[in-house]
Amino acid sequence: MHSDPTVASRSGATAAQKHALGEYGERIAVRHLTDQGMVVLEQNWRCDAGELDIVLKDGRALVVCEVKTRSSNAFGSPLEGVTVAKAQRLRRLAAKWIEARGVHPPEVRIDVVGVLRSRSGPAQVEHIRGVG
Repeated sequence: MHSDPTVASRSGATAAQKHALGEYGERIAVRHLTDQGMVVLEQNWRCDAGELDIVLKDGRALVVCEVKTRSSNAFGSPLEGVTVAKAQRLRRLAAKWIEARGVHPPEVRIDVVGVLRSRSGPAQVEHIRGVG
C-alpha cells in the first residue's frame, strides 16, 4: 500500500482515515476484551513477518487477537476480512511472539474481533474465539 495519506483505498477513504478507523476499532476491542476479564499483554507487536494487533491472557491461555474495523458493511462484515490464510499467518506470528518473549503458555488461541462503527450510537462488536 502506498504510504501517502492522501491516496484513496477502494472504499474512498484515505490512508490516514483508515489508520484512524483501525485505531478506533482497537480501542473498542481492548475495552470489550478486558470487560470479558482478559489482560492485555501487548498491542501492535511487529516482527519481520508481520504484526499482531493485541496479545492477551485469558486465564491460562495466551490469546492473539486480530481486530477488523469497518465503517459499513459495503465490502462485507468486518469478520469476513479474516480468511483461513490470515488465521494461519496469525498462528505463525503467535509462535514468533512466544519465542521472542520466552514464554510457554499451556494454550494458545486465535480470536477475532469485528468492529462496525455506527454513524450514531455505539459500535457493533462481534467476538469469535478460537479461529484457525
